[in-house]
Parts: sequence; structure tokens; C-alpha cells
Amino acid sequence: MTELSHRRRMVVLAICCLSLLIVSLDNTVLNVALPQMRRELQGSVAGMQWTIDAYTLVMATLLMLAGATGDRIGRRKVFVTGLGMFLLGSLLCSLAPSLGWLIAFRAVQAVGAAMLNPVAMSIIANTFTDPAERARAIGVWGGVAGISMAAGPLVGGVLVDSVGWRSIFWLNLPIGIVALVLTLRFIPESRAPRPRRPDPVGQLLIMALLGSLTYGIIEAPEAGLRSGLVLGCAAVAVAAFAGLLVYEPRRAEPLIDPRFFRSAPFSGAVVIAVSAFAALSGFLFLTTLYLQDVRGLDALHAGLWMLPLALMTCLIAPLSGRLVGSRGPRLPLVVAGIGMGTGSLLFAAFGAERYDGLMLLAYVLFGVGFGMVNSPITNTAVSGMPRAQAGVAAAVAATSRQTGGTLGVAVIGAVLAAGLAGAGSAHAAASGFPAAGFADAARPAWWVITCCGLIVLVVGIVSSGPWARRTAEETAKALEVPPPPPEPAPAGAPPHA
Repeated sequence: MTELSHRRRMVVLAICCLSLLIVSLDNTVLNVALPQMRRELQGSVAGMQWTIDAYTLVMATLLMLAGATGDRIGRRKVFVTGLGMFLLGSLLCSLAPSLGWLIAFRAVQAVGAAMLNPVAMSIIANTFTDPAERARAIGVWGGVAGISMAAGPLVGGVLVDSVGWRSIFWLNLPIGIVALVLTLRFIPESRAPRPRRPDPVGQLLIMALLGSLTYGIIEAPEAGLRSGLVLGCAAVAVAAFAGLLVYEPRRAEPLIDPRFFRSAPFSGAVVIAVSAFAALSGFLFLTTLYLQDVRGLDALHAGLWMLPLALMTCLIAPLSGRLVGSRGPRLPLVVAGIGMGTGSLLFAAFGAERYDGLMLLAYVLFGVGFGMVNSPITNTAVSGMPRAQAGVAAAVAATSRQTGGTLGVAVIGAVLAAGLAGAGSAHAAASGFPAAGFADAARPAWWVITCCGLIVLVVGIVSSGPWARRTAEETAKALEVPPPPPEPAPAGAPPHA
């Protein structure tokens, strides 16, 4: 990619942030619409989980393929295709006649979304070549991600109460069209100098692993842990994971290069991304159901309750980017782990849902923590890798986020459903949740979210010290591809001076 002017680079960053805005906003904005959708489409808890997880699961399984494809055939080409697919999926979702069709159209959306995030990050990494400038750009990117994910409930509340749940998909159309026009006008085409070969076997193994794991978790409360369905899903997941461990290291250019994980900061970023986004998706899933189906609030007022989380994320995310650029990722990750863990602990141990002031504090603390976490994840995943592999590295980080979001909804929803069934509320999914039983059923789920915050804290400290930095430097050297030798001069040609 040729060197662009500062103004052109800022325009490229803005376009990439627009794509991130609609991809991230579309997932969290849906949370606040779940109760209305559940009533209109006659859905269950599992059905609502699939409305979210069909999007995050398909997206997670295709992100690495999309990143590698962009590096190979052209990043702008893949980016434009992704925008078109996402807009088509959004239009179809707004017209869905039933829950089954909605879930299918969410998968179409996800195919387009998978082409956007890793390719956009790869474009940013190759546009901003100066490390400090790149860190600031990634900080802006992280801020947009935090804003869109945290502001989703408020935006969704306004749209659902004023127009209806289908309007949350209309929101994507004007933003996506603007991003598409600007992309064709301002983003130059680029590709890796030595693109990676396709790895269809690795792609199928990843799809089998994530798909079977998620399906088994979501269906476990109703089918039972010892059912043939759940045991079969577990067997497929284990076999797929074993296949990845055996097959990928033997390929010259695997879909997931195992050498990436020799870098402690990169491996730590993957673990932190899964934990943080599992915590966020679980947090939003639980509080949305509680506020609307237990407290009886409408979508707008439920969104207003989540406004402190959104505001703190908006304020903190840009600060996190600046801290990463000036002081490294450790301090933001420590604050992130403490904030997310403490905010969840207030629900798990102190019954924050019973006290308005305590619940408000929990939203503020969780918002501070989540606002801090995104920039260090992205910067750590990309900055230590050669530019030629930026698309794959960014895709692994993005996959980790989406995997975390998928597993968060699956696990938290399964724990909640099991608790409600144990309390004699198995049919609550169709008629609303009993106030007396919901808090007790949700308590184990809040402890799971609290543990996710603790993981962010501990792994953030371990993966950001001197030893971890040395492993990153060694990994970067191992991944550097030497330039090809010069071609021999034709016979009879004079030697170069």
C-alpha cells in the first residue's frame, strides 16, 4: 500500500470505524429487543439465545478465513463484498416472518460482518505504519467498538418503543450505504506481498468445533447433560479440537498458525478477549431479561438503566487507547479486570438487583472495565506481528471476541434456564419470569461473569511483563518471511553496478 496523506489516513480510519459501528451495534442493540421479539414470535429462552448466537457463531467461524482472503485477493474487494452482504442480511432480518427465518437471516448478516472487522483492522494496520500512530488509531477503533457495544441497549430501547423491533435492522441501511460509497471512493486496494494459501480443512474443523460446542451448551438445559444430543456435540467438539492440534502444525501455511501462540501477549489477548466479551454478552443478556421481564420496564427505560454502562465505556475507551500507546497494555487490563469483576460481583454476592443505587454502581464499574479492555486486546494482537500477516492476526483477535460473545450468551443462558427449571419455572420463557425465582436462578450465572473479570485481571498481569514481551519479540522474528532471492540476470546481460 502506498503512503497516504494524513487526511486520507483519517478518512480511511473513519470508514473502517463506520463498518465496526454497524457490526458491533447490531449485536448489542438486539438485546433490548429480545422480550418484544420473544412475545411476538412466540420464542423460548433457547430461541432468544440463537437469535444472538446465530450471528456471533457464524461470524466467529468465518473471521479468520475472511482475514486471510483479504490478504490474498485484496482487502478492499473483500470489504466491499462484506458491506453488501451485511446490508442484504439486515434488510432480510427486518422482513423476517418467523423466529426461524430471523435466525437464518441473522446468519446471512454474519457472513457479511465476518468480512468487515478483520479486513478493516488489517487496512488500519497497513495504513498507519508508525507504531505510535497505529496505537492511537487502534485506540479510536477500540473506542468505537466500546461505544457501539455499550450504547446498543439505549439505541435499541428508543427504536423498539417508538417503531418496533424490526427498526433495529433498518438502522444499518443508511450507515452501511454511506460506508460503501466512501470505501469505493477513498480506500485503496491492498494485499499481502506473500498471501497465505487457503486451508479448507482447518476452516471446517473450526466450524465443527464452535458450532457443536455452542449448540450443545444451548440445548443442554432442555435435553439434559447425559442426552445423546449433548454427548454427541461434546464428542464432535473434542474431535474437531484434536484435529486442529494434529493437522494445523503440519501445514506450511495453516489457517491458525500455532506459532502465533508462542507469544504470551498474543495468547493472553485471545484469552482476555474471550473472557471479556463473554462477560459483556452475559451481563447484557441477564440484565435485559431482568429489567423487562421481572421489573416490567419497557424497552426504552431498560435501555436508560444501561446508560451508565454506555457512558462510562464511551468516556474510558479513548483513554484506554492513549494509555496503551504511552504506557503499554498492563494498566488498562488491570483496571478492566477490576471494573468488570467488581461490577459483576455486586450482583453475584450482594444482590445488586434489589437496590437501585447498588445496581447503578454495578453498571458504572462494569462500563469502566469494559471501556478499558478493547484497545489493549487489539493493539497486542496486531502490533507484534509482521504486517504481511496483519489480517490473520486481527482475525484471530476478532474471532476471540465473537467466540467469547457466543459462549457468554450460550453459557449464561444455559445456567439461567437450568436454574429456572430447577425452581419450577420451566415455562417462564413463554409467559415471563417470576420475580422471586429469577434472582436466585441468575446467581450462579453472575458468579460465572465475575470469574471472567478475574481472568481478565490475572491474565492481563501475566501477559504484559518483561518475560511476555520477550516471547513476543521471539515470535515476531520466527514469523518474519525473508525476501525472495533476486532473479538471476538473463544470459549475456551486463552485471549490475
